[in-house]
Amino acid sequence: MHQLSHRQVIVGGCALAFAASFLNTGFLIYNGTSVSHLTGDISRIASGIFILQQDTMNDLWMVLIATLGFILGAMSSGYLIHHPTLEIHMPYGRILTSLGVLLFVAHILYAKHAIVAIALGSFACGTQNALASRYRGVVLRTTHLTGLFTDLGIHLGMKLRGHDIENWKIAIPLVLSISFFLGATTSSALIVYTQADWILYAAVGYFVGGLGWSIYKRYSRSLNDISQDS
Repeated sequence: MHQLSHRQVIVGGCALAFAASFLNTGFLIYNGTSVSHLTGDISRIASGIFILQQDTMNDLWMVLIATLGFILGAMSSGYLIHHPTLEIHMPYGRILTSLGVLLFVAHILYAKHAIVAIALGSFACGTQNALASRYRGVVLRTTHLTGLFTDLGIHLGMKLRGHDIENWKIAIPLVLSISFFLGATTSSALIVYTQADWILYAAVGYFVGGLGWSIYKRYSRSLNDISQDS
């Protein structure tokens, strides 16, 4: 099996981290619910579960829907990809394009059925996060920062200790974390200053990104076939 190069992983991972953070920030601003990571929301709900009020029940319902959507999304990746490492032949492009279509549906439904949009948004993030969980020993996560910060800290600490840690193992979690931050700030700025429809922007981004990857993969495969024949 042919694994992706460091450069391909960095570029693709940065795009995915940016997109997930962009999508998640909009839901946080408008609904107070995360669709890309659930630890904080679940802890917040659990801390107030014994003082049940209407607001708490609404939050609990949204977090439950987001959790189920995320799990179902991860399950879909497990079913479609069924491989924990990044391989260039996997249908990542088609999956991302499909997520773009799914987010376009969320955009249409959001005004009257926000809870359905939350479910679809979390499904998209769960699917994305589970596309690949490992790359040459490095745990890959593109929808939240906890794992990225953990890997970054571990590898920096080992390097300071004198271990031979390859630079790309530090670069990948670092640039993915920066991309996640940039996605959040971009989404916030667009919403605050232009009231942009962030779900529609995210839908277009996923669709175009998936289509672009599919075209790139076919082009790379053609070049590889030509080089082998020559």
